Amino acid sequence: MNVTVLVGGVGGARFLQGVRSLLESVSPGDPDAHDVTAIVNVGDDVWMHGLRICPDLDTCMYTLGGGIDPERGWGHRGETWSAKEELAAYGAKPDWFGLGDRDIATHLIRSQMLRAGYPLSAVTEALCARWEPGVRLLPVTDDRSETHVVVTDPESGDRKAIHFQEWWVRYRAQIPTHSFADIGADQATPAPGVLDAIEHADLVLLAPSNPVVSIGAILAVPGIRGALRTTRAKVVGVSPVIGGKPVRGMADECLEVIGVETSAEGVGRHYGARSGTGILDGWLVAEDDTADVPGVAVRAVPLLMRDPETTADMVRAAFDVAEVAL
Repeated sequence: MNVTVLVGGVGGARFLQGVRSLLESVSPGDPDAHDVTAIVNVGDDVWMHGLRICPDLDTCMYTLGGGIDPERGWGHRGETWSAKEELAAYGAKPDWFGLGDRDIATHLIRSQMLRAGYPLSAVTEALCARWEPGVRLLPVTDDRSETHVVVTDPESGDRKAIHFQEWWVRYRAQIPTHSFADIGADQATPAPGVLDAIEHADLVLLAPSNPVVSIGAILAVPGIRGALRTTRAKVVGVSPVIGGKPVRGMADECLEVIGVETSAEGVGRHYGARSGTGILDGWLVAEDDTADVPGVAVRAVPLLMRDPETTADMVRAAFDVAEVAL
């Protein structure tokens, strides 16, 4: 069975753990019985201190490979911060983004390979050879497709565009915000294997990742939305909103900017039905939530991802609503 999942960072990585756990439980001892491909957001990617940083790819890789910091949910386990302290001593800018010593090794290898001419998809495959995530991780594109945010500058009062990381990490999304722009997306093409993974999937899942700057940034790459609309597989999404609040992160700030209600129904209608002009066949919402999404099969199930086992139950519900037999 081929399962393809569109994912962002922490929530997407934990969702992938559940997908992997469920499929391993169905066919124990037979790792070749199922193929899971994660199409990962690159809108957060940024050059920092000469290093190419890919937060969502790394979070998925570390989480599935057992190297994630369990308390933060991102970054390297057992991290130290000597390089960050030395950069601060030099007065290096920007000073609002922290690079951990262990994490820097990943960024060094990636940056060296990119400068040598390898595409990001090949670099990611090489990095995963160490971590063995048990899931094929594909950046949605090898091209530049970065999320930038149009804000009111807190100092000058003028409007300007800043990188998503500055908006998210430095300002915590707490400055006047007007719009998002996917810089380079219109010229980008899907990375090798991405469209095939959607076309040949038995089930496509949208992880409960940020619908604007994670899933939305993936959909901004030309060809992705069209592939989701024409695949023979059912497309089932999982709400990142429970009880009117995002499970984690600041999805509510992002949704407000684009005029979408922070609710399971609001996000479901934002994605829309494949029978219309959208991408969904099914939509999972939390037990106490309701959602009327015309043309989409909606099911209420437990959505809190406490561990891979409870997440696996959520994934099983996605199979059920898609009427796909495990």
